[in-house]
Amino acid sequence: MSSDHLPIGRRVAYLRARRKLSQQSFADRLGKSKSWVDKIERGVRSLERVSTIRDIATVLRVDTAALLGRDAQPVDATEQIEGVARIRAALSTYEMALGRPAARRPTVSADRLARDVGHAWTSYQHARYPQLIELLPQLLTEVQRTHASDPAACHVALVESYRVTASLLVKLDEANLAWLAADRAMSAATGDRVLVAAAAVQLGQVLRPSARARSVMLAAAYLIGPRDLDEGTPQELSLCGSLLVQAALMAARAGDERVTVDLFDEATDMAARVGDGHDHCRTAFGPTAVELARVAAAVDLGDGRNAVARHEKATQREGWRWLPVEHRAAHLVDAARAYLQIGDPGNAARVLVQADSIAPAEVRHRPASREVVAQVARDPDAPAMITQLAFSLGVV
Repeated sequence: MSSDHLPIGRRVAYLRARRKLSQQSFADRLGKSKSWVDKIERGVRSLERVSTIRDIATVLRVDTAALLGRDAQPVDATEQIEGVARIRAALSTYEMALGRPAARRPTVSADRLARDVGHAWTSYQHARYPQLIELLPQLLTEVQRTHASDPAACHVALVESYRVTASLLVKLDEANLAWLAADRAMSAATGDRVLVAAAAVQLGQVLRPSARARSVMLAAAYLIGPRDLDEGTPQELSLCGSLLVQAALMAARAGDERVTVDLFDEATDMAARVGDGHDHCRTAFGPTAVELARVAAAVDLGDGRNAVARHEKATQREGWRWLPVEHRAAHLVDAARAYLQIGDPGNAARVLVQADSIAPAEVRHRPASREVVAQVARDPDAPAMITQLAFSLGVV
């Protein structure tokens, strides 16, 4: 068996023997006892501290990745950077505005574009970010080119392609480029109240740190919202409710707890009429989604105990399993932040490892998630499972 496939304790023993160190001499160099080394190598005792793993790697003269095994490889950032650059190039074309003759350029059918946009959204909701990074440049090029030739045929596809692009770029912490995509979506949606509201959801994701953007969310919400909730369509309620959630999250970021609660309460009324298990206009809006948003808001307000209590109830709901994988994994990262606030690194590590198991890219390719992993791993009481994940990401 290759040493790459050994448990970490046996890997320590293998590397120690390769360096021709006895357990006693190895222990002396670490400032530990021979008994401690023996327990580590037999798997009786786990390696939990980042500093200890680094010390062992130093004594054995290996990289921490070699100590942790073949699975401990940092995310290849180069491909992601290059992919984002291609998305930027695709967004930087202005064939529609410049009126370039599309007849000389190949276009695709509206049905094909609709399928491709649907595939892009599916990739996003399954947190397949590397694949989506590869898909989007060509999709954006094709939809923009086809729209320049026949605007009416792919109006919806154009807006939706910008929406999914903005959502991905928010995940990747590409704020300026995400704003460009969201702004393009809003401009393309002009004249269609449903598309304007849908595009405004992504605009809210981009502008969440800005308290002044709350009024934009509310204006868009009440533009699409029905006068009588009982007469509103699921589509209208989902869009209006999602925009109210965005406004609530902005209020939480600004520290305005009263407004946050009021907006969530209003969204909750709409969610009750929509129910769980739906994905109208790619919002996944419903009672469980609103509850998860309340968790994120409580964390931003510094109320970790409330956030943890809501998290533990929400994840027991039937609607939890119906949410997109991306949504659930993103929530688990928020839950980890909540556990950190109440001084519980063990459960913070548990939910992060759970997020990594269901949607690896949400943890490995999203800078905000990587930072949370690093915070948990640096805690002196962090368990071994998060230490190995942190090393695999190269964040400690």
